[in-house]
Amino acid sequence: MTNHSGLVMTQARAPLTRLSQVMDEQGNWREQALACERPLTLYLNKREIVTLMTLGEDPEALVLGYLRNQGLVERLDDVLAVQVDWEVEAAAVVTSHTPDDIEATLAKRTVTTGCGQGTVFGNQMERLKGLQLRQWTLKQSQIYHLLDSLNQHNATYKNAGAVHGCAICSAEGEVLSFCEDIGRHNAVDTLAGRLWLEGINSDDKIFYTTGRLTSEMVMKTAQMGISALLSRSGATEMGLQIANELGILMLARAKGRHFLVFSGQTRLELDNKPAPLARSNKRRSQDE
Repeated sequence: MTNHSGLVMTQARAPLTRLSQVMDEQGNWREQALACERPLTLYLNKREIVTLMTLGEDPEALVLGYLRNQGLVERLDDVLAVQVDWEVEAAAVVTSHTPDDIEATLAKRTVTTGCGQGTVFGNQMERLKGLQLRQWTLKQSQIYHLLDSLNQHNATYKNAGAVHGCAICSAEGEVLSFCEDIGRHNAVDTLAGRLWLEGINSDDKIFYTTGRLTSEMVMKTAQMGISALLSRSGATEMGLQIANELGILMLARAKGRHFLVFSGQTRLELDNKPAPLARSNKRRSQDE
């Protein structure tokens, strides 16, 4: 396909789940859906960059978001073509020029804690210096509305498990874009690619993930221009440190009516406090 900007791009979707025969604890055989996992080797102007292990939900957006978040492509207008071919498990991206510092950038490779061994090229923190993220206020009631809305957007996880879900959401609780993938870093790169392609203003949006908020996740979200993070999992020390440096509102362990605010507490309006639990019930709820 060709979009409005002249970018030639495939739409190479792949099956998200496959059925397999499994045996339960009673010795009975039954069908079980399994999340698909497939390699996708990314080439930039015929140069091999990385192999991503992915579900394959939206591979073109994934590779674009990856290149953007790694600083290998700065402008969407520079991209001429994105071609994904699952038969050879490859994605070829053609741009109008190759970055002058690509050798130095690719040399600085750090293996991160992301599922599937995500990688961060170069010194991303250098690119984030001086970044000014919009400091807007989020309401507690909006968080609860958003968590309710997100329950309708994890079809692959409900069917097969073994995947992470990420979403771009409005403060009003609307899920603007949702993606599931084997690794949460793949899901956030896919969303970054979609935002880029659709030209969505992200400075008043919320990023949601089912995975933990590591330094990689915080940096990638900041590069997307988003200053509010919400996770049903926890956060790492370095992730929190970077969130504090960038003025990010970070909420984690969000499930039901419970959440913890790790940073940016002044940006949250507590307008819908739930009734306090009894001490014994509260401890039991947090342990769960």
